[in-house]
Amino acid sequence: MRLVFLGPPGAGKGTQAAKLSTKLGVPRVSTGDILRRNVAEGTDLGKKAQSYMDSGALVPDDLVISMTERRLKEPDARQGFILDGFPRTLVQAQALAGLTPIDAAVNLFLEPEDLIKRNTGRRVCPNCEAVYHVLMNSPRKEGHCDRCGTPLTIRPDDRPDVVRARIETYDRQTAPLIKYYRDRGLLVEVYASGLIDEIFHRVLEALKI
Repeated sequence: MRLVFLGPPGAGKGTQAAKLSTKLGVPRVSTGDILRRNVAEGTDLGKKAQSYMDSGALVPDDLVISMTERRLKEPDARQGFILDGFPRTLVQAQALAGLTPIDAAVNLFLEPEDLIKRNTGRRVCPNCEAVYHVLMNSPRKEGHCDRCGTPLTIRPDDRPDVVRARIETYDRQTAPLIKYYRDRGLLVEVYASGLIDEIFHRVLEALKI
């Protein structure tokens, strides 16, 4: 299957895409991972992207599209893939349509207040980078990492005001994308509240797997 996963920050795209990747035996393709990989490997595309990332600017569509196209041509993606974080814009969606057919676009949705709770509940270990959540994956000892015992921290972008801004930006950018896939009969809506396995079951049902 060739799938696109959509959803605002904190909806659980990465978690659900990873579970589905394992079940289907196809790679989860994350644009964030692709960017980091190209930068680390010093590819021409990575060097160009790095200049934008260093200045705090968004990486242009053409660079993201080129990196994704190259990734989708790798052997493990020939039988299918799950795109996580791409496309983010209508331009990217149209470019993707020119690269490969898509079987479905899975849109994970939540109420705004639930999204804020999810995003602001994240805690991160500054030492080993383990990630926790006060509601869904809390550490055994409050405020401390299970692995190394280091006090957990809150990322600056997990503050409520920042989270609200990110969600509003996502909604503005993604509304045309949702319509694009709905108009083509490819959009599958999945309510993303509840336990991870419950949500995964909804994903499987929605995709008729």
